[in-house]
Amino acid sequence: MGMFDIFKKREAPAVPAPIAVALDADSLCSPVAGRAIALSEVPDPVFSGEVLGKGCAVRPEGDIVYSPVCGKVTVVMGHAVGIMSDSGIEVLVHVGIDTVNLQGEGFTSYVSQGDAVAAGQPVLKVDRAAIAAAGYDDCVILVVSNSADFEAVDMAVAPGTAVAPGDVIAGVIRGR
Repeated sequence: MGMFDIFKKREAPAVPAPIAVALDADSLCSPVAGRAIALSEVPDPVFSGEVLGKGCAVRPEGDIVYSPVCGKVTVVMGHAVGIMSDSGIEVLVHVGIDTVNLQGEGFTSYVSQGDAVAAGQPVLKVDRAAIAAAGYDDCVILVVSNSADFEAVDMAVAPGTAVAPGDVIAGVIRGR
């Protein structure tokens, strides 16, 4: 490595192929493969207490996190991605408990703020071994941050159900 190699532009990470998703405007798909869990079972009172909104979570079995909706990326924080869906659902996909302490280590982002995303498009790669080595839980949390704008936000599957990326896992009920 030469002295000026630090100025070379880093190559963008190879992005996995998107997955096919059949989704209506009021549904959210699972962002990862794994087992669905109720938000109340997430071992963090901010999420389990629905402080950031209603939703659900997945105990992951894979390392690629996919967009649960079609929309626009509003924020990327290493361990989390915010998306405003085309139908007005504000979604936060948050990987892990206390993973903010990793300061982005163990996460590769495939999107940037302002990007348009399709449901099933890869948004993050997660190094689950690095999260475990740091002593953190790697559950992937899906929260509707504007839950108050809807009559309800409900899980579409029973807790414990195996889900694949792109499977409908939750939805909103309009009426307010």
